[in-house]
Amino acid sequence: MIGYTSLGTADLARTTAFYDPLLAELAAKQIMAFDDFIVWANADGGPAFSIHVPENGKPYSVGNGVMVALVAKDSAQVDAIHAKALELGGADEGKPGFRAEGFYAAYFRDPDGNKLNIHHMAG
Repeated sequence: MIGYTSLGTADLARTTAFYDPLLAELAAKQIMAFDDFIVWANADGGPAFSIHVPENGKPYSVGNGVMVALVAKDSAQVDAIHAKALELGGADEGKPGFRAEGFYAAYFRDPDGNKLNIHHMAG
């Protein structure tokens, strides 16, 4: 259902330095790169993720209530991605752990303040 998700940035170079190694942990790499946006995706052709400098020329701002949720293969990968995000300059918004039965998740913000979730649904 979802083709891609986009977040804004005030500094494309800084944000790329954050997302390149972070999304590599999920086997994603850049598939498109332009002066004002970059897109990452997996080789399987599933949903993509992009970062954009605002096209309307107005200053970047964080969307209140907006969050992107990334899927991990297991709880160990949730732990690793959360730790990697903090190592790369992200901010902790919720340490890894079960939030509900079978839902293991962690939350963080990227250097621009965008909120992300990494999670695994335990079967």
